[in-house]
Amino acid sequence: MMARVGGRNTRPELMVRSALHRAGYRFRLWRRDLPGRPDIVLPRFQTAIFVHGCFWHQHDDCRRATTPKTNVAFWKDKLARNKARDLAATKQLRAAGWKTLVIWECELREAGWEARLIETLAASED
Repeated sequence: MMARVGGRNTRPELMVRSALHRAGYRFRLWRRDLPGRPDIVLPRFQTAIFVHGCFWHQHDDCRRATTPKTNVAFWKDKLARNKARDLAATKQLRAAGWKTLVIWECELREAGWEARLIETLAASED
């Protein structure tokens, strides 16, 4: 069942891409030549954006970051590897001079998330 979960064009990704496009930002998707293959890349600003699901990337202190009740050892290992891979990709990107931004699925449910995103990007353009 979990094999059917898509990794591209998820609803959170589409929401973020739509907000960026409305704000006038132009971007590339899933650049294979960058560590971690960021979901959204703003080449002009040398910024990589990751849109993370709270479950799959284990967002700290989030109620959606649960561990399944069956096959617990497998899931703990898998989710820990996901977090480690995310951290390594972010470090590699920053070492290469890229700015990184992580947007969590739960943040997109909060009022004003679009304005905060655009504000964060505008501040990082400098």
